[in-house]
Amino acid sequence: MAPSLRPLARPRPPGMLLGALLLLLLLGSVPGVWCFSELFFIKEPQDITVSRKEAVVLDCQAHGEVPVKVTWLKNGAKVSENKRIQVLSNGSLYISEVEGKRGEQSDEGFYQCLAMNKYGAILSQKAHLTLSTISAFEVQPISVEVQEGGVARFACKISSNPPPVITWELNRTALPITMDRVTALPTGVLQIYDVHQRDVGNYRCVAATVAHRRKSMEASLTVIPGKESKSFHIPTIIAGPQNITTSLHQTVVLECVATGNPKPIISWSRLDHKSIDVFNTRVLGNGNLMISDIRLQHAGVYVCRATTPGTRNFTVAMATLTVLAPPSFVEWPESLTRPRAGTARFVCQAEGIPSPKMSWLKNGRKIHSNGRIKMYNSKLVINQIIPEDDAIYQCMAENSQGSVLSRARLTVVMSEDRPSAPYNVHAETMSSSAILLAWDRPLYNSDKVIAYSVHYMKAEGLNNEEYQVVIGNDTTHYIIDDLEPASNYTFYIVAYMPMGASQMSDHVTQNTLEDAPRSPELHLEPLNCTTISVKWQQDAEDTATIQGYKLYYKEEGQQENGPIFLDTTDLLYTLSGLDPRRKYHVRLLAYNNFEDGYQADQTVSTPGCVSVRDRMVPPPPPPHHLYAKANTSSSIFLHWRRPAFTTAQIINYTIRCNPVGLQNASLVLYLQTSETHMLVQGLEPNTKYEFAVRLHVDQLSSPWSPVVYHSTLPEAPAGPPVGVKVTLIEDDTALVSWKPPDGPETVVTRYTILYASRKAWIAGEWQVLHREGAITMALLENLVAGNIYIVKISASNEVGEGPFSNSVELAVLPKESPESNQRPKRLDSADAKVYSGYYHLDQKSMTGIAVGVGIALTCILICVLILIYRSKARKSSASKTAQNGSQQLPRTSASLASGHEVGKNLERAVENEESLMPMIMPNSFIDAKGGTDLIINSYGPIIKNNPKKKWLFFQDPKKIKAEQPQRRFTQVVCFYQPGTTVLISDEDSPSSPGQTASFPRPFGVAADTEHSANSEGSHETGDSGRFSHESNDEIHLSSVISTTPLTPSSLTGSDSGGAPSMRKCEEPAVLAEAEDPSSSVLQLPSAPVCFDKKDFPI
Repeated sequence: MAPSLRPLARPRPPGMLLGALLLLLLLGSVPGVWCFSELFFIKEPQDITVSRKEAVVLDCQAHGEVPVKVTWLKNGAKVSENKRIQVLSNGSLYISEVEGKRGEQSDEGFYQCLAMNKYGAILSQKAHLTLSTISAFEVQPISVEVQEGGVARFACKISSNPPPVITWELNRTALPITMDRVTALPTGVLQIYDVHQRDVGNYRCVAATVAHRRKSMEASLTVIPGKESKSFHIPTIIAGPQNITTSLHQTVVLECVATGNPKPIISWSRLDHKSIDVFNTRVLGNGNLMISDIRLQHAGVYVCRATTPGTRNFTVAMATLTVLAPPSFVEWPESLTRPRAGTARFVCQAEGIPSPKMSWLKNGRKIHSNGRIKMYNSKLVINQIIPEDDAIYQCMAENSQGSVLSRARLTVVMSEDRPSAPYNVHAETMSSSAILLAWDRPLYNSDKVIAYSVHYMKAEGLNNEEYQVVIGNDTTHYIIDDLEPASNYTFYIVAYMPMGASQMSDHVTQNTLEDAPRSPELHLEPLNCTTISVKWQQDAEDTATIQGYKLYYKEEGQQENGPIFLDTTDLLYTLSGLDPRRKYHVRLLAYNNFEDGYQADQTVSTPGCVSVRDRMVPPPPPPHHLYAKANTSSSIFLHWRRPAFTTAQIINYTIRCNPVGLQNASLVLYLQTSETHMLVQGLEPNTKYEFAVRLHVDQLSSPWSPVVYHSTLPEAPAGPPVGVKVTLIEDDTALVSWKPPDGPETVVTRYTILYASRKAWIAGEWQVLHREGAITMALLENLVAGNIYIVKISASNEVGEGPFSNSVELAVLPKESPESNQRPKRLDSADAKVYSGYYHLDQKSMTGIAVGVGIALTCILICVLILIYRSKARKSSASKTAQNGSQQLPRTSASLASGHEVGKNLERAVENEESLMPMIMPNSFIDAKGGTDLIINSYGPIIKNNPKKKWLFFQDPKKIKAEQPQRRFTQVVCFYQPGTTVLISDEDSPSSPGQTASFPRPFGVAADTEHSANSEGSHETGDSGRFSHESNDEIHLSSVISTTPLTPSSLTGSDSGGAPSMRKCEEPAVLAEAEDPSSSVLQLPSAPVCFDKKDFPI
């Protein structure tokens, strides 16, 4: 009696399941509905052109939770209903009579419908309503005179909406264009080839639309009688293609009319050598190219070429086809759920030609940036979310070809157990690029704060990007040091705890200082034994404000004099009253209201005073604007400028280099060069060096330039960050923190955070975050509930990146889990498991692995028993063969192998009967090209019956013995072993169980075919590909042996199906010398050995 089965779930009627499936498919077909299905459009209005006083309906159908209210906007303003304009019950807009007057009465414009329900509002795409219009002719046909047999061309042009249909009339009668000589292009061009006298008359074009019809002026065609003998004329293009700008799915015509004698041939090509789309392109008339259903790939430069037949004389004309495309999204915003005081980021990207303009809507209204909501590039960032931010947001992309919108919803989750905002926030300017920010801890729940978030942005301007830095809870101050000089910045602080974020603190504004002025270019020149001239020039690229200059000077070993304050216009000063034959040190710097700039210093000596003034040659000025930049951890690149006061052509430079604070002067490095730059190598990593340069010209040396200080780059981090911890602070947001790598010399400028769910981790798909070296925290957002995330971090600097830390797991529990109210699980790197390509094994995984291993062991045991059984059967058969046929095995005295090796080969052949080569019958061969066991003789292919094979282990021994006589063949197989010849009978199948249909071919041409494919001097053959003479002795020997022909008398058998009989087993043919006299083949006598099916020697 079968056990009763209790239903686990109540069965549902098939109709209900079918209805649910159809609803699922309906929602899946609408983009963005998977994110939310509260409100979306089924139909949106489209562009339309109508005539005046005509009725029109603009479609709009919205689906969502009822009630759904639909209103209409025209050019951004609400449409008022009246007797002529009504909103239908399905949401569409009906206009009974379209007005075309200018001003407020005109119904032309851009229309959008706005759908609203309790979740928010969404706005449809724009639909352009236009009236049918037609203008006067912009181009009228012109009368022409054409020689008989030539080409006549008329053109007219008119603008209308919709585009007109243009036809032509001859003498005010419709012109038939069915003739091959006459071509009327849709663009308004009429072409008449091989003009005759009957073509004379007055021509005009007629432009017609649904509501209008216009006729152009008439133009006459006069035909001049042609000459009897026409001279040769090179091709001339009288009407070439014009540049065209069109939209998708339109039709364009590129005109090309050419004349010449003989008549030229017109061809088209693309300038970029791409092929022309033959499916959407055809030739009109005698060479006009028409492209229909225009796509983006049709854009390009098209070349018309007119060529004289049979010659190389040609003329070309080209035009550019530009294709415009409406906007289309490549990245859509996703719906988000965020807690109050959190941050929401929507990303939206679109493409089109021209590039679309991006804007954001909230419940159908345009969003403007403020201190809390920012829009930049393609992102919408909402900071410090409040309940009023719960709405539907739309990303709108529009260009001249149309508009498209995508939507996403922001759901705000309320929670009361959050810390209060940090207070008493104040800022202090530190320099031109740094501001110190300090604050006090929140008054409420401050003990639960796990991190602070510092937000700052520029105070002036619109759409300034907001920057965020996450720091630990062990500090209440932070220095932001990447600011721009002389700029105002706004700051605020947010506190984080495991349950969420606090409200933002009060905003404070602080400005940075102006940047310090650069060092001026200084030049000293002794005028006499007591006077020095000081000259300088300020860097023209310096943008810092300069209030004046400060000049200091001192005699060597004496106290410094100064400062001497100089005006910004002063560029020359004279120091007088100095002592002769003394060395003076002069330094000069610029200053402003905030700080002193960088100084320039030089040393000069006053000459001695003599009664007869000697001609003094002043030293040349030193190089200026010495610039240093670290290249690697052991090299620094130097660059300087040639002094403006030097006119010499050949200048050499000396570079002085030493670490800062070096006491031993013998370790100072001096380098020579004739260039104005040098790469100084062999330096210590992360070490500060000082550099100075002097020049040598005309046996004179300049003073040393002002000293420049620069440090080499540090070495790449040798270890990973330590103390990695991950804490879930919101339902989909986690805080990861770490400590810098161990080692006092390790310098970190950036951290790389990789995190992924287990599924993404197995596929190698990581999400990447980067943080500056001073930051040791980061937020992981948009985590999916129910997943386990893996996090690892590495440190890097300018030189390179260090290793990653041990992976840390973070379990994001589902919202329905009863453990969601408990404290989230936090793992650090000390407790984490290292994931280096291995899976995490839980209890279920271990159970599955154990079951799998047990099944595998069972299969292996069964296979071993089968092999043992078959091995015993073969050994017993081999022993019988050895006993009964040992007297019939001939020996050979000239064998290459020893007797022991021959015995092994025989035993191997006996034991591996089923794995030997396929059967070879007289006058037959195997078709080995396709890897099959097809046998072909002189009468054609032989079809064999392939009975279904079974393992011997599972067969009935009695059936086997009974079937053996019928399964025997009357042929035998000849196997060549080195030094011996073995003939072994084979079964009907060319392969044993487990083997494929392709066989090893150690001898003969078949084995040499693949090897000879790449050999030199190979010759084409008709069947097996290639054949070549190989230099390898072993292969050559095998080829000669295997190609020895088998005579019919060698192998014989009974046709009656009985046991095979071996009538004669001949000696193998004696090897003859090769055709090449330079290579000889060793003649190997061999003895034949024959076996029957039961492995008994004959």
